[in-house]
Parts: sequence; C-alpha cells; structure tokens
Amino acid sequence: MRKRIPEPARSVEVIHETEVLVLGSGPGGLAAALAAARAGARTALLDRYGCFGGNITQVGVEGFAWYRHERTIDSEGIGIEFEQRAKAMGAATPEPQSDSHALDAEMFKYVADVLVEEAGITPFLHRLCVAPILEDGVIRGVITESKSGREALLAGRIIDATGDADIAARAGAAVRKTPREQMMAASVMFSMAGVNKRRFLEQVKADPQTYRDWAGSGEWHIETGGKEDDMFSPFLRKPFKRAAESGVIPRNLSTIAGTWGSVTDQGDLTYLNLIHLPDVDGTDANDLTRAEMAGRRQAIHAIEALKRFMPGCEAAKLRNFGMTLGVRDTRKIEALYDMTGEDVRGEARFEDAIGIFPEFIDGYGLLILPTTGRYFHVPYRSLVPKGVGHLLVAGRAIGGDRISHAAVRNMMCCAVSGQGAGVAAAISLRTGEPFERLDVGAVRRELERQGARIR
Repeated sequence: MRKRIPEPARSVEVIHETEVLVLGSGPGGLAAALAAARAGARTALLDRYGCFGGNITQVGVEGFAWYRHERTIDSEGIGIEFEQRAKAMGAATPEPQSDSHALDAEMFKYVADVLVEEAGITPFLHRLCVAPILEDGVIRGVITESKSGREALLAGRIIDATGDADIAARAGAAVRKTPREQMMAASVMFSMAGVNKRRFLEQVKADPQTYRDWAGSGEWHIETGGKEDDMFSPFLRKPFKRAAESGVIPRNLSTIAGTWGSVTDQGDLTYLNLIHLPDVDGTDANDLTRAEMAGRRQAIHAIEALKRFMPGCEAAKLRNFGMTLGVRDTRKIEALYDMTGEDVRGEARFEDAIGIFPEFIDGYGLLILPTTGRYFHVPYRSLVPKGVGHLLVAGRAIGGDRISHAAVRNMMCCAVSGQGAGVAAAISLRTGEPFERLDVGAVRRELERQGARIR
C-alpha cells in the first residue's frame, strides 16, 4: 500500500470570472469557445500547453477532413472555417487521398491565436485544470496549477473539452472508461525533412496502395465496408516489412504501418501516422510516460526503414515529433442520450440535432468512408452529462457506444459538438435555463445563424 500524506487546506485566489469557461482547446474546445463568444457570451479558453488547437497542433494530426470525397455531405460551420482560414493564411496543403486540405500543425497555432483574438476570447495557456469547484451539485469553476501557482477561475457555465472528460469525472458526473486492453491504440505523430519529393511520388505512383492494403499481416488489421477497398490510400507498410526481414528494425515491430499526409516542395514529409501503441490508458500518467518513450523509439526505427527502403527518403531525417501522444479513447460521459452504432450507420435523425456528420467511422478495426452522401445527426442530449449542473461536454467524450465513438471522435465531428456546446452555454446563460431543460430550438436557431448545418 502506498504512503499517503495530508494536504493542508488553503485559500486560492480567483484570477478570473467569466460567463463561459472552456477547458481544452482542441477542435471541440476551440469551436466551443468561438461559438459561445459569437453568441454574445463573455468567454475564456484554457489549455495546459502553450498553444491552442489540441489534436491539430499539439499532437500533429493534420488530416482534418481526409474522409471527404466527391459525394460526401459534410458538416458545416466552425469546423469548415478552420480549414478555410488555414487555407487563406497559408497554413494548409491539398490532402493526397481526399477532397480536403491538410492543416499545417505549426502554422495553425497562429491561425488559432487569430481566431481567439478576433472573437474577444480571454486566453489562458500553460494552465492545467486539476479540480472542479462544486456547490450543491453544480460546477462553479475550476482550480488550475501552473508556473503562477494554484489559481481559481469561476464561470456561469463550463464546457469540458479535455477529450478525457477529466473535469466531468472529477466533478462526479457519470462516466465510463473503455478497458485498457480494448482501447484504440495511441499514436506518436512525427514529420520528416529532406525527402526528395519527385522520387517519393514516383514510387507511390509505381506501387499505389489502396484501403485494401490496410488489412494484412501482424497485429495491424482493418475491416472496410467494401466500397473503400480499391480507393487510393497514402499507405506505407512494405518498407517496414522489408526492414524487419533484413534485420534493420526489430521483427516484433509488426504494427509499424500507416499513412503519410503530404510531401512539400521543400522536402517535408508530414503527418506520419505510423506508430500505434496498444494498452495505453490516456488517463494514466505512467502509461503516457511509457508510451511517449516507446513511441519515439519506434518512430526512429520507422525513419531508418524509410531511409533504406523507400525511394526519396535516402537523405531524410526527423523534422519533429508531436508535442504529446495522440489518444483516441478513454472516458465517455453517460449522457442524457448515449449515441449508438445504429445511429451513425443508420443515418439517425434527431429533433434536438446540433449538427451533422458524414457516415465516417474509423476505429476498433472498422473503416467506413462517406462516399455515398449518407450522414447522421449529432443530438444535443449527448453533450449533457448526468449528475452535475452547469456542465456540458464537447469532443470525443460525448455520450455513446464504441462504434458511435469511432465516428464522433473525429476532429470535424468534435468541432460540431463543440459549436453546439458553445451556443448552448450562451443560450443557457441568457435564459437562465439549466442544460437538461434548455430550449434547444433557440440553440438551433443560433447555430444556423452561425452557419452550422443541423438538418
């Protein structure tokens, strides 16, 4: 049994009071803050790192809408704005496998700054949210830790966009967590420099990979819906298989495989999603420590394999790692309504829809691309946790089962739930209605005014 020590009681200075406080600034949190501010609420946005953007900027996942094809009926609203603003500000390049643009993770840090400043949002970077402030079952604010010490922020409404439902769980909301052995693998993202673009693309054209190639050897498996099988995918496995067979990398690294995002004229090969780490609980700091180090080690092996066995990469080297692991799957709230696999695969329609998302499922060994115009509604009720007042959840932690999670966890859908949460928080403040009894009609009208598609 571990030793325990008492922590003395202390008073904490309140450094800021606002109407809406958003915790976490990934696609869901950033969209929530922008939506709340644009709906007229004084809004603050808090993040533990030194930039906004979450999965885009901190992890380095640049393929924001790589699912989009000619017949895709896509979400609208703030998520699309991220892509459009990035393009306008020179922070995006055409994505190789879809009708979309990959975001430049580094430049998007600045894009996010501009969006936050334009909306008049109060920024709080470099602050880790460690505890909720509760009063009679209602969340009133949060405690943070930082270089500035322990501080308190108070708010009329709070949105948990941490991805892991951290504050919802600590506040006593009902949550469930996927068992570690069933969690989707975590990833260490990285990019390379010094790639010969012409030689690299010539090899891609000479041996084009499809989504059928995702299935196969080792521990790396994927099931498609069939219609995806012959579509081009920027997939890499053969160099790593050859490297293992020749002894360049350990033979047990059979899970090194995945996709690249773009190759620039300057020789940057970006958004390398090749390293997959199973049995990692993103809410366990020991797991995160182990996975960060193991993932970087595997990435170095992957780079050596590409240098040896992928034309165009002979003189390449590491450009950068993501700032943190990419975590796909931990806690989800038990919401007023938990979405189901039937909802996302059956084009569900809800009267309280706060947005739409195409039938795109990516997770738990299943890949369905939205190539036929099918889409589902995201219901407001899935953002409302049970057990805590004045709290909403946005992003991948909204209520749902495994297959629905494999859809709504995607970044554009996180922006959908985020925009809905931000507007709902502003409307709740304006009317005084609690989230569980909110006039969703007013929320939907404001979402449409903001350019979201809800039908």
